[in-house]
Amino acid sequence: MTSRIPRHLMGRCLSAATVAGAAVVLLAASGASAHVSVDPGTAEPGGFTKEAFRVPNERDDASTVQVEVAFPTDHPLGHVSVQPVPGWKATVKKEKLDKPVKDGDHELTEAVSSIVWKGGSIRPGEFQEFPVSFGPLPTDTDELVFKALQTYSDGEVVRWIDVPQEGGGEPERPAPVLELKAAAQEAPVTGAAAAREPRQEQDAGATPVARTGSATDTLARVLGGGALALGLVALGRAALRRPAAREGTSVDQPGQEKVSV
Repeated sequence: MTSRIPRHLMGRCLSAATVAGAAVVLLAASGASAHVSVDPGTAEPGGFTKEAFRVPNERDDASTVQVEVAFPTDHPLGHVSVQPVPGWKATVKKEKLDKPVKDGDHELTEAVSSIVWKGGSIRPGEFQEFPVSFGPLPTDTDELVFKALQTYSDGEVVRWIDVPQEGGGEPERPAPVLELKAAAQEAPVTGAAAAREPRQEQDAGATPVARTGSATDTLARVLGGGALALGLVALGRAALRRPAAREGTSVDQPGQEKVSV
């Protein structure tokens, strides 16, 4: 005998299956989007910047044990310093330039080619940031590409070296890209705001009025003390005018007859 599933239970089963399918899609999308990147990812041309290479561990059965970041050779950076990361040892590699590069009053004959971090471990479900300060940044390009190699504990090497192309989608293994953008300039003040500025400057340059609070307090205290002294004198005079009781006089007591003393 075949039993039929009630309609309300069938609806619940379909809803649960839909939610489970959506969860699988979200997990797959999040795994695909977790790649090596540079943060914050933007800097101003001509200056120095501090960036962090963020490395997530994409696998659930192995740990990341080595990270190597290659610095651009078409725009060599003359000054690079590494911030220590607990548990990791950084090795900065340099190479001679085919053509010296002008750096202010000096010429650079060598530049950093790559940095290798190893000795630590990024376990499944974790990520690690490797901060680096470098510059001066070039002014003749709008981006710098840093190709990276991620080595896992079982020997697998993931190559984050694909350069994103304009108009194309994100590659499977995109290389970290630092965008170079000039700082935004403040818009000139116009209209009512500009008219208020001279008034504010005038108010700021005005001489403050001297406070008279302390002088007023002193005067009030003097007047109060004088009034108190006059009051005491008046009480003393009233006491002197009051006649003193003489011996042999009778004293009236309430409810009693007069008693002669």
